[in-house]
Amino acid sequence: MSSVVDDTTTAILDATRAAVLHFGIRRTTLTDVARRAGVSRMTVYRRYPDVEALLRELMTREFSELLQAIDDDVEGPTGRARLVNALVAGVPALREHPLFRKVLAAEPELLIPYVFARMGGTQHAGLALIEREVAAGQQDGSIRAGDLRVLAQAVLLVEQSFVLSAGIVEGVALRPLLAELERLLQAALAP
Repeated sequence: MSSVVDDTTTAILDATRAAVLHFGIRRTTLTDVARRAGVSRMTVYRRYPDVEALLRELMTREFSELLQAIDDDVEGPTGRARLVNALVAGVPALREHPLFRKVLAAEPELLIPYVFARMGGTQHAGLALIEREVAAGQQDGSIRAGDLRVLAQAVLLVEQSFVLSAGIVEGVALRPLLAELERLLQAALAP
């Protein structure tokens, strides 16, 4: 996997995004990505051993940028208010993201390792944002005392369940679910 983010990497990831959104995940090939990016196949192969590695990096880039944008936009007078506002905003933002929707609809099995086996780049980025606001909330007294890492990981698991599973709820729109998420988080984090 490429760890260098330069113009070529950006072009490759942009081309991958376009190919996935146009053709779908299963029909995206490294050859098509190279053509769309205007680079040789060997350039792509040197950076990514296979399409799966390329898709992982693309998802990490896209979703981490989305999380950062939410974090940049969120406001609140306390760490708890900022955290809850960001998490409530994050559910629809992630669920409506075109790449997430494509993965969830066409190849949800790509998400299975990140639910059952290991954390991915997006989860690590989200966890860092959550930890920062939990620490701020503990500092300003708006979040209860407790092990920072444990609280942040528990919040991540709650958020992840809403992002991944909100679509299976029958007879309830997303908005009332988000109101319940806000209540859950406020109650769980209150001092």
